[in-house]
Amino acid sequence: MPSSRRRFLQYRKDRNKKDDKDAQTTLGPDGTEQSVKPVDKATRRRYLRQYLQWLRPYVGNMALVFTVAIAAVGMFSVKPIFSAWMIDKAVLNDALPVEQRIKRMAMYGSVLIGLTVLSAVAEAWRTYLVTVLNAKFVYRVRQNLHDHVLRLPLSDLSQLKAGGVVSRLSGDVDATTGLIQMAVISPGVALVQAAAALGIIVVWNWKLAMAAMAVVPPMVLAHGFWVRGIRPIYRSMRGDRQAVDARVTETFGGIRVVRSFRREVREEQDYAVGHHTVIRKSVFAHLLEMGVNSAWDLLMPAITVVVVWYGGYLLVHGQATVGELFAFQWYVFLLLGPVMRIVTSMSQTQQGMAAMERVFDLLDKPKDKPDAPGAVDAPQPVRTLSLENVDFSYRPGTPVLQQVSLDVQAGSMVALVGPSGAGKTTLTDLIARFHDPVAGRILLNGVDLRQIKLDSYRRLFGIVEQDVFLFDGTVRDNIAYGRRTATLEQIQDAARRASAHDFITAMPRGYDTLIGERGLKLSGGQRQRLSIARALLADPAILILDEATSNLDTENEQLIQAALRELYRGRTTFVIAHRLSTVTHADVIVVMDQGRIVDRGTHESLMGKPGLYRDMVERQRQSFDIAGAM
Repeated sequence: MPSSRRRFLQYRKDRNKKDDKDAQTTLGPDGTEQSVKPVDKATRRRYLRQYLQWLRPYVGNMALVFTVAIAAVGMFSVKPIFSAWMIDKAVLNDALPVEQRIKRMAMYGSVLIGLTVLSAVAEAWRTYLVTVLNAKFVYRVRQNLHDHVLRLPLSDLSQLKAGGVVSRLSGDVDATTGLIQMAVISPGVALVQAAAALGIIVVWNWKLAMAAMAVVPPMVLAHGFWVRGIRPIYRSMRGDRQAVDARVTETFGGIRVVRSFRREVREEQDYAVGHHTVIRKSVFAHLLEMGVNSAWDLLMPAITVVVVWYGGYLLVHGQATVGELFAFQWYVFLLLGPVMRIVTSMSQTQQGMAAMERVFDLLDKPKDKPDAPGAVDAPQPVRTLSLENVDFSYRPGTPVLQQVSLDVQAGSMVALVGPSGAGKTTLTDLIARFHDPVAGRILLNGVDLRQIKLDSYRRLFGIVEQDVFLFDGTVRDNIAYGRRTATLEQIQDAARRASAHDFITAMPRGYDTLIGERGLKLSGGQRQRLSIARALLADPAILILDEATSNLDTENEQLIQAALRELYRGRTTFVIAHRLSTVTHADVIVVMDQGRIVDRGTHESLMGKPGLYRDMVERQRQSFDIAGAM
């Protein structure tokens, strides 16, 4: 694996290519640098339009924020005027008696104190309104992104990985919603304040104003041009963080494998290298920003010198007063401060823009199998489920299923058997419509699945997989996951039928016992029985069992098989089995090999002729005999 320094140098090399100024690289799944296609200008403009559409419901909130901000700016902008009057009309006004001068000082000072308090209250209120606005907007974006990701195709989700999902939902969404403050509110308020200050100093002394502001526009333009090249760096950094987060999620999800193969040190190195790469890019981006910020740091003192020198010249020649010079210098800071905030927001906006592109790139992905125009609800009751010349492949040119045809009558049990990689699980995934056939079609009661509303079709299904997934919650919640309205009696009945009630009641809190993430506190057999109870409670019309009894001992397997036979009645059931003794009672056994159906029939008919099924049964019998003898 290349070091973080080599990765960073390669990134700099790619970035400096003249034929691709927006070249971007990020960490791939294997830890190597991979090219990332930059977002083109048309797409970026489309994303901005979408972002503005998301902001539309909050126009009223933003208008209130700007109203309060303008009020605060107005009060703050007149403070230098009262300061100048205090100096010229009170402190330095020798024509008035001391008592009168003190009264004027008190009057102007009271006004200044009042304006300071009111502007501070207005600014605090504006901050509160912005916080509420950001909270509402971040919730809306995060909720919509979460809902959209839930409905993405499985192929997209497998590429994104869990860490990538978390990265988009947390850091990217936070940075995206920060655009309201960085790109809209902060520069908008700063622009109003700058315009007010500039208008006042131009009216006050336009020559001094022009001398002081001569170099500002070129600096702003140069800064805007410079920071445009920073956005790809932040986008690449976020891609790196996503890769690191995904790797961390995988590492702790497979911590037993990591420790059993003594890979702790390697995982530590990978994590360190990934983070060092992000840090190098972050420092590089900050160095680019610091170059422009340093120029601004030099500019502001230079303008102050110009104001003091030229203002002193006017004062000596009687064309200005001490109070005016003091107020003018204050206004220059009131002008340069907002200009600096606008310039700074341009840099910060690049981070938000990079995050926005990643968020909307994910929102741009089409949802999994949207309903076709005119789609109908799933026909009920289920009478037939047919596959006609079905072909499927995960990658072009690598077929997984070829010319699969099968007619299944309602209420029958279909066993899918064959060697590993024969396509059994893929076939049930197509039946559950996790994927659509590349060629051919699947029909429910004669209706193509692609013409049926996906949600109504999925409601017909219950699935029990070999790799059981349980949520971090109570036993009750996990069994009732597919039927939230179930009563405790119904949950207990499903658990009894799955031979799970006894071990559940033996737990400290029974059905309210927390089982840990992925059921960590349960044995493999217990997790499997909870999964079966979950499917039993859902009461599906079509049932898919992928080696559902693989983790059970002999006694519990016999109990489960009896319960499953009751469950099979009146339901269409597909069973994937490697232990062939568990499917001898199936209505039809479908033998698969290399993505094709090579034979089908009952157990007796298949055993009565030579073929793959009889060979598999005999091999298993021999292995069981050997195991029993041992």
